[in-house]
Amino acid sequence: MNTTQLECFLEVANFLNFSRAAQRLNITQPAVSHQINTLENELGVKLFHRTSKSVRLTQEGYLFLQYAGEIVKLANISLSRMKEASREAPQRMVIGCRNTAELRLLRPALEKLRADRPEVLPVLRLIPFDAVENLLEEGAIQLMFSFRSSAPAKARFVELCRCPILCVCAPGHPLAARDSVTLEELQTAGRIAVCRPPVCTPDLFAAQTTAVGSRPTGEILFCDSQEALFPLAAAGYCFALLPDYPNTRQPELRYLPVLGADPLPFGAVYFPQKSGPFVRPFVELLRTCVEEDALASEAEKKD
Repeated sequence: MNTTQLECFLEVANFLNFSRAAQRLNITQPAVSHQINTLENELGVKLFHRTSKSVRLTQEGYLFLQYAGEIVKLANISLSRMKEASREAPQRMVIGCRNTAELRLLRPALEKLRADRPEVLPVLRLIPFDAVENLLEEGAIQLMFSFRSSAPAKARFVELCRCPILCVCAPGHPLAARDSVTLEELQTAGRIAVCRPPVCTPDLFAAQTTAVGSRPTGEILFCDSQEALFPLAAAGYCFALLPDYPNTRQPELRYLPVLGADPLPFGAVYFPQKSGPFVRPFVELLRTCVEEDALASEAEKKD
């Protein structure tokens, strides 16, 4: 049973005429007859007495009339409520992040998004490194972050900044008194914590490999994520090489420039055909926030 059958039944019962019912429904008379016949077959009763000159309801037709009207009314109310819910529901934008540094990077732009576009509800997902690109390609997330060297080939990459490679260590570490270091100097600077690819982008992995040098494995701490590096470095067990994400430094750590290491282009990545209407404006908002943060940092250094 469907609403088309019920609407045909109600119109024929109203006019007691198949031709006028067809005109009202804007379909052909044979189509109305077909809908009534299939409804009668499904119910197992005759709803109309039909002759060449007249149409009238059967006793079963009178009984069914009240139910048909209620069913159509309920169906129309349900459809209307669902459309209202769809119009009023927030527009979701799903952002995939690989680490907490990327999550912290989002905050200034999210604050502006909430003020400027309250109808947009961001959904943040902290996703294992190997899965995030697949989810972007499938459309399960609309936006992710990446360094240019490891961005998906067919996606759009929008550079937000260039992240210098820094040596991160505790204030009490022997390196902490230095203003800067070189990769060659780090080869004899004690224990180092490292991440595997693809957690470590190719450019950073190359610098990390140079810094590891010919160390014995006992002086290398292998970590599954960048988050695991920070407590080890903060506790003084080691130093690590990390990209300097904007506005994400931790005050309990020392950050030393690595001389000779090129900055890493870092940006937002999305597929335009799968991203929805809010991703591109949000990426521009992100870029503005990152630029403003960089200018504020430069002003603080001058002061």
